Amino acid sequence: MTPERPNTLPKEERLHGKTGITALMEKGHWCTEGHLKYCYKAGNDCSREGEPYCRIIASVPKKIFKRAVKRNLLKRRIRESYRTRKGILCGKDMDILFVYSSSEIATSEQLGSEMEAILNTLATK
Repeated sequence: MTPERPNTLPKEERLHGKTGITALMEKGHWCTEGHLKYCYKAGNDCSREGEPYCRIIASVPKKIFKRAVKRNLLKRRIRESYRTRKGILCGKDMDILFVYSSSEIATSEQLGSEMEAILNTLATK
């Protein structure tokens, strides 16, 4: 995270590609916090000029929310709550998968407080 643009989420900080996601789901550790389940794996095997950074991916199951509008809303809220609080993980190098696991639509404030608890937990690991 650079001091000039602390609250951005560039493409290099987003987890994409089948191999990266598969490795995370096979070797990662699963936990739950409120509306979110998350899987994390330390060391993301990528480098950005030697500076450690985290990569994330957000998922909302189609089985729970049939309409894409609601799924996209929740994914936007998850990414936004991470983006504004990612400074907590400063200096960490990990991949994180967030899966929305509740059948009700959470507010941005609820997701923000849950995200803060998750990131504080991950910062200690």
